Amino acid sequence: MAQYQSTIKALKDSLGDRVSTGSSVLDLHASDEAHYRPVRPDAVVFPESTDDIVQIVRHCSAHQCPMIPYGVGTSLEGHIIPVRGGVTIDTSRMNSVLEIHDADLDAVVQPGVTRKQLNEELKTTGLMFTVDPGANATLGGMAATRASGTNAVRYGTMRENVLALEVVLADGRVIRTGTRAKKSSAGYDLTRLFVGSEGTLGIISELTVKLFGAPECTAAATCRFDSIEGAVDATIMAIQLGIPLARVELIDALTIGALNQYNDDMNLTEAPHLFLEFHGTEAGVSEQVAQFESLSNECGGHEFKWATKNEDRTALWRARHDAFYATKALRPGSEAMVTDSCVPISKLAECIALTQKAIDKSGLLAPLLGHVGDGNFHLAILIDPKDASELKRAKALAGEISEFSLSVGGTVSGEHGVGLGKQPYMAAEHGDAYAVMGDLKRAFDPMNLMNPGKLVSIN
Repeated sequence: MAQYQSTIKALKDSLGDRVSTGSSVLDLHASDEAHYRPVRPDAVVFPESTDDIVQIVRHCSAHQCPMIPYGVGTSLEGHIIPVRGGVTIDTSRMNSVLEIHDADLDAVVQPGVTRKQLNEELKTTGLMFTVDPGANATLGGMAATRASGTNAVRYGTMRENVLALEVVLADGRVIRTGTRAKKSSAGYDLTRLFVGSEGTLGIISELTVKLFGAPECTAAATCRFDSIEGAVDATIMAIQLGIPLARVELIDALTIGALNQYNDDMNLTEAPHLFLEFHGTEAGVSEQVAQFESLSNECGGHEFKWATKNEDRTALWRARHDAFYATKALRPGSEAMVTDSCVPISKLAECIALTQKAIDKSGLLAPLLGHVGDGNFHLAILIDPKDASELKRAKALAGEISEFSLSVGGTVSGEHGVGLGKQPYMAAEHGDAYAVMGDLKRAFDPMNLMNPGKLVSIN
């Protein structure tokens, strides 16, 4: 937009070739993995330090130019689309692991560090970073969306795994929230405020994250079930009995078929499955596996297969992480409208049954999978992006699922965040607290320049 040219000139004077207005760069930063129409930023800036971010923020604030933080673009709710133009701040060059504290089980990283990169650097320490949303996302983006994923049932989400942050505020101030101590009762918990704020309150420039010791033994397993209800029941029983599941993923028959087609080495019966992982000592893992196999048999489980070889486990979870692309391949040329709801686990089977009825009624193709251990499930509703009637039906289906979730005490997003897609349901979920979120936005960002149009709507 013409009104932001003075901002771009000021940024180029300060940061030189780290500011780009090239068409290919603008196109790359115009969308994420969501189905929303791309919108180009006016420029993309590549900071290499916190000081660079401060310069960017001060120039943008001086010219009232919107700022949109960007990691690697793997978000699923349109978080990084610059709907009002402005400057995208791409943190990919801020990708240094600054400190690893083995004895204290924590690491200090820049926001552009990806989860795979951090775990690669941790290999020689016997430690691991556990939050795994599937995509090789940046830790800054994961904190901004309060991501979780397959390991959350045992190790928690980004909410539990971020100890401290460095954040650049809308006026250019740099603040630190939290410490490396494992707990604190000193003051407001600003760390938790910024974790999940989706870039609307400030830009994360550094994170301190928890680490865990790598288990002595790891086993992965698959188990076929006669019904989704049986798979959910087996999971609930396992949790109630205290079996320490590290991962437990529910995958419906349609998604299993998609994975079989997408992965040459996969040949599972097209029926609901659980993919599982167990961590512990060799004896402990063997006991966990035996206990779960017994439970699964009671709940209509069959073909329980488990493996401890690293290559077998890697292949299984690579297939799970490829599920988004595998399901899209069921309908070449389609876009996926991805839902993300989370309910109390006792209500999960009921919510999924209602969801399946809604899918059948819609006439749409919508594979289902989820992190069943914490009541989180997803649909990838496959649509022709040029067909307005399909888009309308998909939005209606996604809306029904959100309403189901809220009606049983759940949330409209367990891990993907709000972005553009879930804003219509925020007032229904939060009531008067949603207005308080708007008050916080105005307090931190009175000119509404930090990722405007996302999460909360203010004038």
